[in-house]
Amino acid sequence: MNEIPAAASPLSPLAQEKDYQDLLRALDPFGVGASLLAVEKAWFAHPLELAAELTRFSGDLVALQLHLWKRTLGMPAEDVAPPHSDDTRFADPAWSKLPFWDTIRQVYLTFTRDAVDMVYSTPDLTDKERRRAAFWAKAIFNAVAPTNFFWSNPVAMQKFVESGGQSLAQGFEQLIKDVRAGDVRMVDTEPFVVGKNIATTPGAVVFRNRLLEVIQYKPLCEKVHEVPVVLVAPWINKFYILDLDPKKSLVRHLLERGFTVFVASWRNPPADLADVRFEDYLTDGVDAIVDTARSITGSPTVHAVGYCLGGTMLSIYMAWLNRRFPKPEEMPIRHWTLLASLQDFSQPGEVEVFLDEGSVAELSRLMARRGYLEGREMETAFRMLRANSLIWHYVVHKYLYGETPPPLDVLYWNTDTTRMPAAMHSYYLRELYINNRLVQPDALTIAGEPIDLGRIVQPLYAVSAEDDHIAPWRATFRVANVVNGPVRYVLSTSGHILGIINPPVQPPKRAYWAGPAGRGDDPGSWKVAGTQMQGSWWPDWIEWLAPRCGPMVAPPPLGSEQRPVLAEAPGSYVLEKWAAGRGRSLMSCPCRRGLRRSSPGRSRRRSTAVSCSRSRRRR
Repeated sequence: MNEIPAAASPLSPLAQEKDYQDLLRALDPFGVGASLLAVEKAWFAHPLELAAELTRFSGDLVALQLHLWKRTLGMPAEDVAPPHSDDTRFADPAWSKLPFWDTIRQVYLTFTRDAVDMVYSTPDLTDKERRRAAFWAKAIFNAVAPTNFFWSNPVAMQKFVESGGQSLAQGFEQLIKDVRAGDVRMVDTEPFVVGKNIATTPGAVVFRNRLLEVIQYKPLCEKVHEVPVVLVAPWINKFYILDLDPKKSLVRHLLERGFTVFVASWRNPPADLADVRFEDYLTDGVDAIVDTARSITGSPTVHAVGYCLGGTMLSIYMAWLNRRFPKPEEMPIRHWTLLASLQDFSQPGEVEVFLDEGSVAELSRLMARRGYLEGREMETAFRMLRANSLIWHYVVHKYLYGETPPPLDVLYWNTDTTRMPAAMHSYYLRELYINNRLVQPDALTIAGEPIDLGRIVQPLYAVSAEDDHIAPWRATFRVANVVNGPVRYVLSTSGHILGIINPPVQPPKRAYWAGPAGRGDDPGSWKVAGTQMQGSWWPDWIEWLAPRCGPMVAPPPLGSEQRPVLAEAPGSYVLEKWAAGRGRSLMSCPCRRGLRRSSPGRSRRRSTAVSCSRSRRRR
């Protein structure tokens, strides 16, 4: 008879402990149960501290009873647990008008506050473990809020009566549509057509490879600055966040002020690009667009702008270039801009709750099977960071109130997601988020060069947003602590999108702080010492950028003999969508359609374009 190995689990002679751990991870990939169980164990291991917390909680129960009695007797009563300033769930007067609904509101808010506070004060856990457990505790309380259910939401019942039941009927119709779409949709997508009413700035695709199309925009001025501007958009979403409509277009804003603009339009990768590496986005992506802009304009240098993940890659590219061009005067990029971009991932904000060794390993296995990470899955993770405003708000207003979401272009862009190739994304999560190696000198070797951000000496204009939950501004500020060039740091009000897509308007909607930042500077002290200025940071950036981009010259043509026009903007990669979970494209092959638009004399350059898998099979 075979002996049971010593490492076998006592639950079964055939199962190893690792098998049970793998099962738990498959059932709970983000460790929700493990995080909350760790909190429970820690409190039971400290009975005296637990008793003190329960005593404090009993005081809140007494306060709740007094609040209820005062409201019942018609006396004014202060909230035991007032909602946070950004919590609009209970803003309707119906929640405070009658004592019954006010009691439900206060009981929920008090229990939520005390429970989450108790998680944050758990003994013997690290700060990261407390934050992780508190996030999931808040997620559970957000899901069971009385506002989310018809019979505990007075506003929903009032609308039901006033509409004769139509609010629920319309809500049910929207529920069915969302079930079919597999998502709680935030926006009515029907009014938007890319290239028709968004991403409409005239231009042309002047380069295409397997990862990106390069768009060059038509000049809007008779004279332009000699040095072109290259915009490296994030490949997590589509590029047209930089060109939503004429009033909010950063692209058009630059064109109107005499700059030649190139944009990277990244491909929505099919499954057969699973092996594309992180460094391929540098060599075939950022380096390709810089080379294209220099080739067409004849300028030896460009000004490069990187947004979000595009900015992280641009930082790596700058360090990579400084290795290859040790003389500053030989650098293809003499100055650069970062928009809401992380370099130091030691404190990446609330997104850390999704990222530990176990969850990244499980996610990597999932991506290895598929070849990619679905963009919708990443969108859902980011929405969970602001679940009340990005998930439950739409559940309540659509399904309980019967309201149709307004057609907002920013939200449409947010839902127009792209896939992440498996090899690239696994490397990105592990080496940058988990190991934080980007800020460690020479810890990463990318495209043959050790990466050291300290080698970067070119002037930098860095922008972040005060309420950014994806790239927290205190984390992005650390770029000033790692590069060795002069840094002008700008902090805008608002969040990751609206703090950046922030055109000048009258009266001003937002404000910003701006000033030099250097090694050793503390973000809090920098902000306190600065002066808040009303309005958009865009004019401040143009004032910084214009003198660095050279004299005014005649604008270059669209494309060149070496970089011919392949298609009109916004190109074809931005239009490509994939059926969820499949490799089937929902549109015709973008490469072939783009080539059909080019002239017969240019068709012989077909080898410069990478056809999709269907085209390759035909050949």
